[in-house]
Amino acid sequence: MKQAPIIWTNVLLFSITTLFAAIGVPWYAMTVGFGWAEIIATIICLGYCGMSITAGYHRLWAHKTYEAHPLLQWLYAIGGAFALQNSALHWSADHRVHHRHVDNNDKDPYSAGRGFWYSHIGWMLRDYPGVEKPDYNNCRDLQKNQIVMWQHRNYLWLTIATNFGIPLLLGLISGNIIGMLLSAGVLRLVLSHHFTFFINSLAHIWGSQPYTDQNSARDNGVLAFLTYGEGYHNFHHIFESDYRNGIKWYQFDPTKWFIKTASWLGLTRNLRVVPEERIAQAKAKMQLQRAIAKVKLRPNADQLLQLLEQEYELLMARMQDYYQLKKQLLLQRKDKLVAQYQAVDFKQRYSEFKQHLQQQQQHWQRLVTAVS
Repeated sequence: MKQAPIIWTNVLLFSITTLFAAIGVPWYAMTVGFGWAEIIATIICLGYCGMSITAGYHRLWAHKTYEAHPLLQWLYAIGGAFALQNSALHWSADHRVHHRHVDNNDKDPYSAGRGFWYSHIGWMLRDYPGVEKPDYNNCRDLQKNQIVMWQHRNYLWLTIATNFGIPLLLGLISGNIIGMLLSAGVLRLVLSHHFTFFINSLAHIWGSQPYTDQNSARDNGVLAFLTYGEGYHNFHHIFESDYRNGIKWYQFDPTKWFIKTASWLGLTRNLRVVPEERIAQAKAKMQLQRAIAKVKLRPNADQLLQLLEQEYELLMARMQDYYQLKKQLLLQRKDKLVAQYQAVDFKQRYSEFKQHLQQQQQHWQRLVTAVS
């Protein structure tokens, strides 16, 4: 079978930068050494590139999970060019195709079904036939964005100006141009590339699936650390409209923290969040599905299956009661005409419903653990 044509521009780019990072950076470190100026500048530049992709390209432009001030969009546009991962328009078009056809080897541009190498970097090295090519028709909203289109039209010179200009300027300031070009230039670029590529590859292979198994996406805290919170990928693929990936307070998601902090400064607004009820239902549904699969192998399967179904239905009923009352409470707080005694009575009912749900959730977790 004839192989797909090689995309030599990408092959040369990845090969040359990787060789410099793998050989040139260690050689320079051993013979000359990197100072704190190079180390700190590299970390800051790496973070700037990463956040421009995760907060800008991904959560703002590809998924429209929030709205951003033009100043922030300009920073994302320049940082995205610095990250050298194509224009925001092209990146978003590819990513929307990925979400629409995830794991479809014939349409998903970086389908994990084709293996780690392909989803990580291989899809960019050859012009594979049959894979759906972005024509930007799925990004008509972004074509109306002047900042996105300015970056798209001027992407080539922006990448040259940022990838050479920023490290060069930092080198002039620190007095070590070669060291800064190698660290904040080449090493930063290679790390930025592969940290992002991990989202397409490892985040679809390594980790857990607490919310859905209808696609290959996984939640992985280790990858979240390397990808600025994008490692909670199973959640993201079922709830892509949420500006968060790590929904728990303890989950490492600096992109979420940045977007939220920016909202307090007036730089972001209309942060979209999936209702808590839908998240809880998705998680419980997956637990039921896995429990049923294990119970079917037991001698008393029929009895256990009936018990599981009963407890699951009760849990769903408790959830519906609690979250419906919670919505009413939020509306009541906005209504200043509600009598005080009614408000007190309502809050008491709310507390009771919340306690009932918590008790049922604890009972459900014990049952699921017992049959597993």
